[in-house]
Amino acid sequence: MRTSLYASAAVLALAAASAQAQDLPFAIGEGDFAWDSYNDFADQYDLSGETVEITGPWTGNEKEKVDAVFAYFAEATGASVNYSGSDSFEQDIVISTRAGTTPNLAVFPQPGLAADMASQGLLTPLADGTSEWVAENFAAGESWVDLGTYAGPDGEEDLYGLFYRVDVKSLVWYNPIAFDEAGYDIPETMEELKELTEEIVDDGGTPWCIGLGSGAATGWPATDWVEDLMLRTQDPSVYDQWVTNEIPFDDPAVVGAIEEFGWFARNDDYVEGGTEAVATTDFRDSPAGLFSIPPECYMHRQASFIPAFFPDDAEQGENVDFFYFPAIEENDLGTPVLGAGTLFAITNDSEGAQAMIEFLKLPVAHELWMAQGGFLTAHGGVNLDLYSDDSLRAQGEILRDATTFRFDASDLMPSEIGAGAFWTGMVDYVTGADAEAVAADIQSRWDSIQ
Repeated sequence: MRTSLYASAAVLALAAASAQAQDLPFAIGEGDFAWDSYNDFADQYDLSGETVEITGPWTGNEKEKVDAVFAYFAEATGASVNYSGSDSFEQDIVISTRAGTTPNLAVFPQPGLAADMASQGLLTPLADGTSEWVAENFAAGESWVDLGTYAGPDGEEDLYGLFYRVDVKSLVWYNPIAFDEAGYDIPETMEELKELTEEIVDDGGTPWCIGLGSGAATGWPATDWVEDLMLRTQDPSVYDQWVTNEIPFDDPAVVGAIEEFGWFARNDDYVEGGTEAVATTDFRDSPAGLFSIPPECYMHRQASFIPAFFPDDAEQGENVDFFYFPAIEENDLGTPVLGAGTLFAITNDSEGAQAMIEFLKLPVAHELWMAQGGFLTAHGGVNLDLYSDDSLRAQGEILRDATTFRFDASDLMPSEIGAGAFWTGMVDYVTGADAEAVAADIQSRWDSIQ
């Protein structure tokens, strides 16, 4: 997948230079940002003297980038923003809540903790009409409404979370040079992906690099495969029922998704090193075969973070690229995307907290981090040209075109299942265990903790 570089580096550089006097990375009114809605927002608020306290998981370079975004909120409203990032956010937000020192807003990296706090009455529902706004303005909007809607202490459901930064997992990485030399086309459907897999074998090659090794977390890459395949074999509502155990883990729908993963991973001809290597190869090492000459494998399904483990000579768009892990055409389930994301929720209500939620609805609140790099958004109103590189822009297009988005299921399940039995069960399956037996064992463990 190769895309043209739409964003003008010269324009962004000019904006950055002229903004230095204001301590803002991009000058207000310059560049192709959505400044009109930002100016309208600024005209509505005067929060001079108020401080908005925010805590979340972003530290280091990510904290610098989000602080830059918050600087525009401060410029528009006159308020001060104090963001505190923590590597142990999940523990810290619980402690601050119990101590009565809760910030105005918290940035949750997973919906589960936000849902738990909402059920305890520790979150404030977002303003009326926000659900409708999200459904209308986010790609696959109803998905984001569902992911941010939780039951309060009275059992009534409300929208508590507004998603901001998103990660994409439904990606297949490949070497364009190897594809071009072999004459392979990018598959657009799951049917075509399977045909390509078989064609590569017929040509004497190995289609896939798959590695499940990850120390104590060995097995987790297989859960992502199964989750992606659940979204391609079943309606999203079935996926949701699976996550909450409304249908058991050994339901035929789940077993079918596991066996779909097995079509790729349990065939010695399809995976580098054969099936025995799948369970023992470290996930960080598994994409290396893409870069050998000739390639030891042609494709690697993994999330957007995997380039961190590519060799130093890997160059996006040259010897490595990606395409969307395609849907099954005959199932007609649209273009589902699996991923993760962070959501803002109000933990200590104030006028500034409410204004920040309104600010985060603006396209510019997303574009300002897009232009800095390391950011994806499902906001349908952003200018995709402002993504900092072609790779992020292409992933942004995948998000834009998604008909369904679902959060990583294992992250939403009880930890003993999602970060335990599911992981080990997938290793057992890849090494020869029966899918139904593996799924039944996982369900038995789930039953034991309920």
